[in-house]
Amino acid sequence: MYYINKISLAEPIDFAALELKKYLRMMMPEGGDVKIAYVPEAKEGFRLGLMQDFGLDTSDVESTELDDIIFIDCDERGGIIAGDNPRSVLLAVYEYLRRNGCRWLYPGIDGEFIPNKNIEPVKLRHVPPMRYRGFAAEGAPYREAEQDFLDFLPKVGMNTYMIEFRLPRSYYEQYYTHARNNFHRAPEPISDTLVLQWKRHNEAEIAKRGLQFHDIGHGWTVDPFGIDSKYAWDEIDESLVPKDMVQYLAEINGKRGLFEGRPINTQFCMSNPKARKLFADFVAKYAEEHPNIDFLHVWLADNVNNHCECSECRKKRPSDYYMLLMNDVDAALTARNLSTRIVFIAYLDTVFPPTVDTVANPNRFSLLLAPISRGYIYTRPQAGVEYAVPPYERNHIKGTASLGNVVECYKEWKKNFAGDGITFEYHFWINSYYDMSGLQIARRIYEDIEYYGEIGLKGLIENGTIRGFFPNGMAFYTYAMRMYREDLSFEKIAEDYYSHIYGSDYREFVHYLEKLGEIFPYRLMSPKKAEGGMRKTWDIFPQDVARLDAVEGVLAIGKQLVESHYNSENRVETVSVRLLERHLDYIKQFTDAIREKWHGNDECALELFKEFEKNYGAHEVFMQPYYDHLMTFSALSHLFTVKSNPYTT
Repeated sequence: MYYINKISLAEPIDFAALELKKYLRMMMPEGGDVKIAYVPEAKEGFRLGLMQDFGLDTSDVESTELDDIIFIDCDERGGIIAGDNPRSVLLAVYEYLRRNGCRWLYPGIDGEFIPNKNIEPVKLRHVPPMRYRGFAAEGAPYREAEQDFLDFLPKVGMNTYMIEFRLPRSYYEQYYTHARNNFHRAPEPISDTLVLQWKRHNEAEIAKRGLQFHDIGHGWTVDPFGIDSKYAWDEIDESLVPKDMVQYLAEINGKRGLFEGRPINTQFCMSNPKARKLFADFVAKYAEEHPNIDFLHVWLADNVNNHCECSECRKKRPSDYYMLLMNDVDAALTARNLSTRIVFIAYLDTVFPPTVDTVANPNRFSLLLAPISRGYIYTRPQAGVEYAVPPYERNHIKGTASLGNVVECYKEWKKNFAGDGITFEYHFWINSYYDMSGLQIARRIYEDIEYYGEIGLKGLIENGTIRGFFPNGMAFYTYAMRMYREDLSFEKIAEDYYSHIYGSDYREFVHYLEKLGEIFPYRLMSPKKAEGGMRKTWDIFPQDVARLDAVEGVLAIGKQLVESHYNSENRVETVSVRLLERHLDYIKQFTDAIREKWHGNDECALELFKEFEKNYGAHEVFMQPYYDHLMTFSALSHLFTVKSNPYTT
């Protein structure tokens, strides 16, 4: 029998004790019961608690609230499992189990690998290299998948989750209306009340694990002015804008109103002090009513070239007025005696740094760098290319596309801002779907994290689907592990992941996936150019078309691997091989369509793509924890709508 004694009291520590008990019982099914108790003076058994309560040193981190220290000193009968905050205790439990052979490879029970073995001694002290290690759900989430994903995050060392929007209805609707898959799945109704209940449930699960809770993002530019941000990117009628509030919306081409009819894309007149006060008071009221928020993201509108053109707003950059707005928000929060942390965003227009104004209280703020326009063909700025802060022209932005230019903008931002910088990245938005192997985008993620750390960013929050585990989860696992441990090479992470999802013959599976990557190289598949910005034409060379001749032979290798490893005693291996089975069909249908595209037969290719989307939708219900049909085909559609330009010589 084992004993788990809690030295400290906190909800995440209670949960950590339950998790340790559960997995000890699974590892040693006949090992006897595991008793949990609160015994602050305990000297034996497993002792779970804060490092401070054990008298352990935490002076090497800047903030014991934000930074995670993992401390383990255990033998075969137990020992100390501790952290510098309650969340870190839970992370330490998972690290202890990982060092004893446990793995979490996908969200959900079927993604677990739990060995049958006796526990072994573990001694370590670890501080993850990134302070913020998180995710913001995009795409088409559904309830069960979201709960599994929240449970998964700390198991792979992550500590942050963001819920976008005050009422996050738009993303849920993409799943429950089964957009892009109505041939196979009928729409299911959801209500505002239901969505709000789901959000509160997520918040409770976040708190149970002690994760940093980041909230909102877009929507603030319309909610304070009587326009409901729940409409998000949907086009709505101007009659829904209160007449007395039109005066506060951005003036574009001499007219104030909604930008292209879409609330989320609509800016407001930031030079207007009355408008800024309405905004700041709305933010402060929300923060006061939701004290569980750790970081409140106060972003401007989505989209680009949509800022106010009135005579006052033209006097300074949007980023300067944004800083004045943040100071107003800080004052409103201070008046209510609120310590809520605020995150502002360098995104599209506001990537251009302010030239006059800055925040007066940097301790409250973090800067979120969102390089949405960058390319993903390579990471580091390229030799021989000049990078700089591009010239700014209001509502005529063209030149911030490359990661190199965005980083130069970030460096200018940081000259007058001492707070934390965080990256808001998009690997799991549309960009991962152009890698047919899963290996190429995984390596890009690894290199990106390394580079972001070198330039002083304190972490990443990925914006993308929570169901991005097809044909497997190598990309996500790489993201989580590299954020958590900088001592692991890409090759070590790959070996660890593939050996657990494919078993002892994993190298054969990796070889197969590498062959797919050679046929469909990311530099060719990405609709974004190397330095960023979308391709206007797709240049296809004869050697690219010739690669498709190898698809049938490579798929035959994959089919043989699936058939010879179809069933396994390890559930996660069976699930992984079944996913690969579905992936064979995916590659076959995709190749049929892309072959026509690469031969310049655009109309025929588009028809085959539409048929592919319709046919493949039948698989979603069987593999939806790992596969997001809407995001997959929304991303792939970019390849079939741009004009192809085959070279015949």
